[in-house]
Amino acid sequence: MQANSSLPANASAGVQGASEGYVVLNVISYLVLGVTFVLGVLGNGLVIWVAGFRMTRTVTTISYLNLALADFCFTSTLPFLIVSKAMGGHWPFGWFLCKLIFTIVDINLFGSVFLIALIALDRCICVLHPVWAQNHRTVSLAKRVILGPWLCALLLTLPVIIRVTTVTNVRGTGKTACTFDFSPWTQDPAEKMRVAITMLTVRGIIRFIIGFSMPMSIVGICYGLIAKKMHRQGLIRSSRPLRVLSFVVAAFLLCWCPYQVVALVATIRILDLLTGLASDLRLAIDVTSSLAFLNSCLNPMLYVFMGQDFRDRLIRSLPASLERALTEDSAQPSDTATNSSSLPAEVELQPK
Repeated sequence: MQANSSLPANASAGVQGASEGYVVLNVISYLVLGVTFVLGVLGNGLVIWVAGFRMTRTVTTISYLNLALADFCFTSTLPFLIVSKAMGGHWPFGWFLCKLIFTIVDINLFGSVFLIALIALDRCICVLHPVWAQNHRTVSLAKRVILGPWLCALLLTLPVIIRVTTVTNVRGTGKTACTFDFSPWTQDPAEKMRVAITMLTVRGIIRFIIGFSMPMSIVGICYGLIAKKMHRQGLIRSSRPLRVLSFVVAAFLLCWCPYQVVALVATIRILDLLTGLASDLRLAIDVTSSLAFLNSCLNPMLYVFMGQDFRDRLIRSLPASLERALTEDSAQPSDTATNSSSLPAEVELQPK
């Protein structure tokens, strides 16, 4: 199930012989996944409609539109993952959907993280170099730059595209799993295990560093520079922009950090996972991944409820609230950034 970890797809599904506490946690993970699917599809679909069809195309709306597309595509795959999880890791949807679903999951989870880093970098440039941004931050440039996160996501998804397939009779259970097959050229179980351990360990480390640590470091550095500039200019007394930034970053980190830590432990204990000896770790992966996936449905709510004039937003229509949350400073042309005098409004545009 976890396409964004070092585990085979569906490797963590189905903890057998679980205690009562395990059952409760498992049920909670199902509920979280169900809520994520419903809110994610509806909320991100609404953002796509507002940002893509109701609003003037700007650098900011392009960024939010791509972020909403990533979250929408990912949450749309959750019913397949929930069914497979409920069937103890069995994949009943065939080879084509196995490869397609997990390719979509991987690309969009990575794309979402990289887009956050790109939007944070864009915010930082607008605040630190407003004159340069006003002259060079154009829609045409944004359309080219926005391809970068997607290309990086596609590159990191290549192992899934190439090696994820359906495997029948996994560990003698008679079930068909959607998982990695790193060594289809040999029938020697020992050699297959060695290749799988090596490939999954390398993949887990690379994905933890490139797919999480580096983007989050960029976000942290950018927000630190923004806060320093605001403090130096005396804008710190207007606490709303920093409060918005803090909540936005905190939401992502609270959702994803537990899973990333567990995924790193899973990489270290990959042999136990592959041999079915780490049931506690499998349950931890199920629970923390559900929390991580929940982040994909939080963004529309953050856009609406964490912008300025919250009380006014409650009495407006939801599309109008989203349109106001995602728009750039109305005093600026769509192809330019805000200047330093509009710093609080610019900073308050939430990246995720």
